[in-house]
Amino acid sequence: MQGFDYIIVGAGTAGCTLANRLSADPKRSVLLLEAGGADRGFWLKLPVGYFKSIYNGAVSHLYRSEPDEGIAGRRMDCPRGRVLGGSSSINGLIYIRGQHQDFDDWERLGATGWSHADVLKHFRSVETYDGPESQYRGAHGPLHVSDLRNDNPACDDWLAAARNWGLPENLDFNGAEAHGVGAYQLTLRGRWRDSAATAFLRPAQGRDNLTVATRASVTGLEFDGDRVCGVRYRQGGQDHTAHTDGEVILSAGSVQTPQLLQLAGIGPATLLREHGITVRHHSPEVGENLQDHLQMRTIVELSDHRDSLNDHVRNPVKLAQMGLDWLLRSRGPLTVGAGQVGGALCTKYAEGDRPDLQLFVMPLSVDKPGTPLHRYSGFTTSLWQCHPESRGSIRIRDTDPTSDPLIRPNYLSTQRDRDVMVEGVRIVRDLYRQAPFANRWKAEVVPGAEHQSYDDILAAIRQMSSTVYHLVGTCRMGSDEASVVDPELRVRGTRGLRVVDASIMPKITSANTNAPTYMIAEKAAAIILGASIA
Repeated sequence: MQGFDYIIVGAGTAGCTLANRLSADPKRSVLLLEAGGADRGFWLKLPVGYFKSIYNGAVSHLYRSEPDEGIAGRRMDCPRGRVLGGSSSINGLIYIRGQHQDFDDWERLGATGWSHADVLKHFRSVETYDGPESQYRGAHGPLHVSDLRNDNPACDDWLAAARNWGLPENLDFNGAEAHGVGAYQLTLRGRWRDSAATAFLRPAQGRDNLTVATRASVTGLEFDGDRVCGVRYRQGGQDHTAHTDGEVILSAGSVQTPQLLQLAGIGPATLLREHGITVRHHSPEVGENLQDHLQMRTIVELSDHRDSLNDHVRNPVKLAQMGLDWLLRSRGPLTVGAGQVGGALCTKYAEGDRPDLQLFVMPLSVDKPGTPLHRYSGFTTSLWQCHPESRGSIRIRDTDPTSDPLIRPNYLSTQRDRDVMVEGVRIVRDLYRQAPFANRWKAEVVPGAEHQSYDDILAAIRQMSSTVYHLVGTCRMGSDEASVVDPELRVRGTRGLRVVDASIMPKITSANTNAPTYMIAEKAAAIILGASIA
């Protein structure tokens, strides 16, 4: 058995960030284990390549949920990155931290030291933002964050329509305020995607004290009493054991981290006994508290085909222009992620002036990434509820660590969640009817003008909605004994074991979850090293 100071399970957003920060001290040895392979390949580097990567089984673990009553008995796709960089290597590149109140909520829920005032410095230390200087933004971090680099007249008119509807302009969703409409920011370095692998792991891989093992699937934890002293993993058909006198850090994500804990005997006692697993620590919330953003796409057909990328991709001249813009200017549609413009707003169900609806706009339409763009001139506004009340679970299916666990999101299981989503569709329809966008489209395609009543709109949402790939919360952080980890991310009932990934979120953030996951790892590294990161 080889010994390390730290063993990190999972080289995703959190794992790569931790590997960089913990190995910065040459006296500390770090092992980083990743079940996937290296982040090679053009589509992993090209920003718009997420369209081909999310559902590519070579770089993504294609989980699927159990049939869910809330979405008309459908099974939801739940892909997670299975490659160096994890989901940051295959996601839609949107970089948005969330509302300041999201983190104040965390502290109110028992995550002491995780308020917005506490975490802002860690957000700043993650990034180098290429926009204007601000007290909220970082200028010296490893991850490069860029303003939108593509112009589209239809998107410009959508923004103008939203302002006419009453929403303020927001020049920086990662600044003072989340409310309003504007352009989204992306994790771009030059013309390429910047991921946790390129920003954090690559600069650290030359260090003698960092060992990175790919195609290494962790099969279990090693214990000495209540202390976790190592991990078992399988690589190249061989079983290995790695030992630590320091810590094991689970950064395997909101699906696999609770699965590994349950297999190790840390979880709901009844569930573990059902599978013949010895209960090391009864932790009833391991795998519970699952949260996700459920999105509903609304699609209209534009009157002018010159403004939809659906038409551009079938035009050789337009395609060549896109390629040249990307190659020569690092601009254009090939630099765009999963949302170009959008905003955050309050429905009539919002609490005060805090937005409860997020909008993402793209001048194209498609059923899901990886499938052909529609043959008509589509334009999409996606909407999701910022703070869903519905809670689901992740539970082991059996004792085989290679089996996918049972994923039950329980979408739309509360009346408030259903109300906000239906109201969201109505609001987006109102936005479409505002000048100057009103003159740009001729027909609503999805959900379709025939869906007008509350029940009809809700039925359409149940049938047509999809995940935004934001599974979080399954190893809740808190100060109460029922929480899975404490505010220093130590797993209760054990020693030498932490969880550092999106599973520790007590409550889902209001928008995309990748930026908060970087922050979680950055703050965790500061906690582990016993020093604050400026």
